[in-house]
Amino acid sequence: MAGPKFQLVAFPEVYALPGRPGSGSQAMKDAHRQTSFLLADDLALLERAMNSQLRIVAENAKAKGTHTAALLTLWSRTFSHLADAVASISVASYASAPLLLRGALDCIAVQRSLIADGFAEYETWYAGGIGKQGTALSVELGHYRAASVLAEDDRLGLLYRLLSALAMPHFGSTLLLTSPDSGENKIVAGFADSTFHLAWAEVTLGLALQLGAAQIETVRSTDVLALSDEAAADCDAVTRAVASALASSRRCYVEQQADRFTFHNFRRTATGQPRRIIL
Repeated sequence: MAGPKFQLVAFPEVYALPGRPGSGSQAMKDAHRQTSFLLADDLALLERAMNSQLRIVAENAKAKGTHTAALLTLWSRTFSHLADAVASISVASYASAPLLLRGALDCIAVQRSLIADGFAEYETWYAGGIGKQGTALSVELGHYRAASVLAEDDRLGLLYRLLSALAMPHFGSTLLLTSPDSGENKIVAGFADSTFHLAWAEVTLGLALQLGAAQIETVRSTDVLALSDEAAADCDAVTRAVASALASSRRCYVEQQADRFTFHNFRRTATGQPRRIIL
């Protein structure tokens, strides 16, 4: 297949969780402290999942070819979206996280779709989509959607519908993200609020964990990249640990019923009265 050569020239050696903010409001610093304490297990598991991904990248740092280019470039976006989402969650920027997580999911879905069809559309784009137009580098956009993957996979489909509802500026999701303490008689709003909210931290970190595991599973579903026995065993352990962590009914979790989403155990603090929210 004609086209440019592919070379991976840089990647992180290790992923570290976001540190305590050196600047910003006291609320942001308190949110980081509470997130680090109350969701320590989630954060440790997410850090492990991110480093499992980097281990696979390191083992394939010299891999070549069109299919490698497709996976690594899209996967890079997934990884960055997840890292940025966790940074937002750690300082209670819960309204920003769904957009980043939705971006990560889109990139995972495209990877899975390309794997399923043998990378045919990517190969076509790769062969002629990069060239010169006068003195400028010309890069064709290469429109691509992976709606069929999201429709056929129950788990990814649910994540897509939920993240789409939260990421779009719908009235209800905007209220729930910016004014989570509101009730039927009063809207209690915060403007760009950075106050810790346990339920939103649990929901958004849970979504990040699911997407981290989904990215690992995606890479494992193809032979484009090689995995050592140790890396494969680590990936299996991580995906099992994520499934176990998210199975707890004590955390805030979301179920879809028809076209509505039900949030269970929705509360600001660990000692707060759990509520059930239907969005």
